[in-house]
Amino acid sequence: MTTRTRFAPSPTGYLHIGGVRTALFSWLYARKHGGQFILRIEDTDRERSTQAAVDAILEGMKWLGLDHDEGPFYQTQRFDHYRDTIKQLVASGKAYYCYCSKERLETLRNTQLANKEKPRYDGHCRHLMTPPQTDMSPVVRFKNPEVGEVVVKDLIKGTVIFNNRELDDLIIARSDSTPTYNFTVVVDDWEMQITHVIRGDDHLNNTPRQINILQALGAKVPQYAHVPMILGSDGQKLSKRHGAVSVLNYKEDGFLPEALLNYLVRLGWSHGDQEIFSIQEMIDFFELDAVNSAPSAFNLEKLLWLNQHHIKTGRPEKIAEHLRFQCDLLGIDTSQGPPLAEVVKAQAERAKTLKEMAQNSRYFFTQEVVYDEKAVQKNLTPDLLAPLTDLCSRLETLEEWQPEKIHGVIHAIAEQYQLKLGKIAQPLRVAVTGSTVSPPIDVTVHLIGQQRSVARIRQALNRI
Repeated sequence: MTTRTRFAPSPTGYLHIGGVRTALFSWLYARKHGGQFILRIEDTDRERSTQAAVDAILEGMKWLGLDHDEGPFYQTQRFDHYRDTIKQLVASGKAYYCYCSKERLETLRNTQLANKEKPRYDGHCRHLMTPPQTDMSPVVRFKNPEVGEVVVKDLIKGTVIFNNRELDDLIIARSDSTPTYNFTVVVDDWEMQITHVIRGDDHLNNTPRQINILQALGAKVPQYAHVPMILGSDGQKLSKRHGAVSVLNYKEDGFLPEALLNYLVRLGWSHGDQEIFSIQEMIDFFELDAVNSAPSAFNLEKLLWLNQHHIKTGRPEKIAEHLRFQCDLLGIDTSQGPPLAEVVKAQAERAKTLKEMAQNSRYFFTQEVVYDEKAVQKNLTPDLLAPLTDLCSRLETLEEWQPEKIHGVIHAIAEQYQLKLGKIAQPLRVAVTGSTVSPPIDVTVHLIGQQRSVARIRQALNRI
């Protein structure tokens, strides 16, 4: 049997890291077992669902590289089919129309709470033979079994048992005939032949209800795996202050998708003591029985560490495309300057994020240099006028504009004027970048280019 998993986000908000981890686990399991990964948009909440949220989900999944084999399917496009299936359940006596008013249900709930009972529907309309005389449009309730139990053999949490007496007859169609979540998800999982439902453990209490509906439909029950939630570093529910923002915010903040996925796969899953994984290693090693059943804590510092590692070890040409996005956000025109892949090679050791790399690489692409006045006062001093002037002349006439040749010129000037290499290299760095921080000076000057480097040294000489 072919393994089929799905990711089914609701477009009522952004795609956050908890959802991404669920998508990742589902994607990895399908890829590991040579199966299919299905993307489904559960947009039955028409008041809160937005096209902007749908677009953000699709863009986020594309950026992460979590490609789907089928879909995206939209539940709102399947309403007629859901309604037909509900009619079949009613006709077979496995669902019924409920005419209870909101006032009756509220009174029932208050009475149960006063008696310290679990609030649940009391089955008032379950055995109605004829509909009451009312203009009210009824809802449809699923006729949940009144005896027995539901055994959920969860692939992460182990066996969880639910008593059917604790489960009431849930609504599967609203009074306007629109189907509810717990019904649409069952029909979709059945008809899309989902074999493994991997989702957050906030859905665990829905599982016995969904299993009962599946069995009423004569459908095969998939295997379930409920992933524990992600907590903040303080042990509280993850919120925006912890990092529960749109996945696209991580893109804008300069994180590599490979780093974010590497970080999320380790939130609750492990393969020995290994911390750093390529995408292929995640696929090769991932198994659900290695997922921890306890919640995990989000740690931004570890994510930054992983991001820096992937920047340093990733393929520069690929990282360059992400750097271009960051430069575009900052209004840096990269068409006039060195190849971005070369900038990545030069800056990789110094940046935790690509946003930081882009900010620190502006001088490679601009015509004018912006000076740090403190750096100017400390490094561009009158006693360096002669050596910098000589250096400028030699660089201007240098025939091979390569880092090793540039380094040779800098070294020769330092020897000629009996200066330590840093005493000429640092003023040169300030002259061509405006600050005291850059990659090795020979690499920096090489990437800035001969014409612009000479022009900037002359500008610095004028300041002296």
